[in-house]
Amino acid sequence: MPSTWRELPWRFRYIALARAASQVRKVSIEATHLHCNVEFQGPVYLGPGFSLQIPGPGSFIVGPGVEFRRGFHCEISGSGRVSIGAGSAFTFSTLIQCTTSIEIGEQCVFAQSVLIVDGSHRFRQPDEPMLGQGYDYRPVRIGKGASVMAKATVLADVGEGAFVAAGAVVTHPVPAYCLAAGVPARVIEYFGPPDQRPPELDATVR
Repeated sequence: MPSTWRELPWRFRYIALARAASQVRKVSIEATHLHCNVEFQGPVYLGPGFSLQIPGPGSFIVGPGVEFRRGFHCEISGSGRVSIGAGSAFTFSTLIQCTTSIEIGEQCVFAQSVLIVDGSHRFRQPDEPMLGQGYDYRPVRIGKGASVMAKATVLADVGEGAFVAAGAVVTHPVPAYCLAAGVPARVIEYFGPPDQRPPELDATVR
């Protein structure tokens, strides 16, 4: 309950009206994607600027309690599949581009301007324009409880509970319960259960 009547206009605009607008967006998305597989498996929040482009038979599957706060954009080509686990949150201006598979676990957090893609441009043919060289694809999996901070780019797997620092570019898999930072991102700390520490980190990470 509001502590004073002065809070009522704010609550009306940013809670009641926002929820109603989210529902309108959800209905609109479902109505315009009958040709593909779009599933909202429970209550979700679709904030302003939510955009979904699936021109083909792709899939976009969202668990309950997911928040797309503002400016979320997802492009799925061909038979690509994006799945997002329950309780995950996307703050502002996330972009996901998928042609194969991007799987996001439950309770993940994505800060402002995160990019998640499953393909990289080919560019090494000097006589061919870059846009004509195609892509190299690989499925991406982000484990339960992972956090990806502002302006990071994810091109490879991120393990359960891992933390990707702001501005990092993940080009190789990040193991579970690891802090990864830099361009390209490298693991600089392990903070998980001692018995789950990956052996390959022993020589380089505390």
